[in-house]
Amino acid sequence: MTHFHVLTGTEGVNAPPVVRRIRITDLQYALAEGIEDFKAMPSHALFLCLIYPVVGVVLGAITFGYGLIPLAYPLVAGFALLGPLAAIGLYDLSRRRELGLPTDLTRSFEIIHLPSFGAIVALGLLLMAIFLLWLTVAHWIYVANVGSAPMPSLAAFVDRILNTAEGFRVIVLGNAIGFVFALVVLTISVVSFPLLLERDVGAVEAVLTSYRAVRKNPMVMAAWGLIVAVSLLIGSLPFLLGLTVVMPVLGHTTWHLYRKVVEGDARPRPEPPGPPQPDRRRYAAQFPASLVAGEKRP
Repeated sequence: MTHFHVLTGTEGVNAPPVVRRIRITDLQYALAEGIEDFKAMPSHALFLCLIYPVVGVVLGAITFGYGLIPLAYPLVAGFALLGPLAAIGLYDLSRRRELGLPTDLTRSFEIIHLPSFGAIVALGLLLMAIFLLWLTVAHWIYVANVGSAPMPSLAAFVDRILNTAEGFRVIVLGNAIGFVFALVVLTISVVSFPLLLERDVGAVEAVLTSYRAVRKNPMVMAAWGLIVAVSLLIGSLPFLLGLTVVMPVLGHTTWHLYRKVVEGDARPRPEPPGPPQPDRRRYAAQFPASLVAGEKRP
């Protein structure tokens, strides 16, 4: 039954979320709201997304240290495939700010108590599998065209890729197939994680709703995908440090884009209990001390 709940959730599958048709102006509105969220919560966003440049630098060091230079670009490009999962804390911060709820860092981890957390994990594992498949395919493209012999240096690798026919094939094929991977991830995840934050619809319905959102708004979603790709490219320079700004803005914008695309639920999500409050009851033995300290009433 647990596996069934992860796939279908508890909300009725006969009444799937309603997807709206939106316009470019709605995308502009979502982007403006995402920037406003980042301005209002920059410390939260930077904390949640600092992992991106750190992980990027570590992966780069491992790659070059073990002579796996050809995997450096696929690893960096693959961040876009994991972004929808990694930004889930940002979605929840935007949701809480929208509702006027506290947005401190401890609240962003309360999603583990949601009924839909299993579905969130399932979709996250799916994105991880797609990411690993992308690395495998990218490596196969390189080996099929250039060979498996390790490159003696970064300069030799760059020269081989940019100045030979086989290197040109690697660039063309790699980017074309990478585009297909990115399109698949966009289609299945553009609103799926925000939807699971708000409703317990299950992983299957979340993916189907995301697919319907892309099918109903192909031009707007194509524009959103282009914004994401260009922003990640700019944010990756230098050394992925720009992602500390780009990723929070994209994450917050995704929440507001979801709000525009999917009609709201009439039944608000119950909030998990916050951190325990200190006991402010007064006891007889504390009477003199409480008068001296001037303790305030809650």
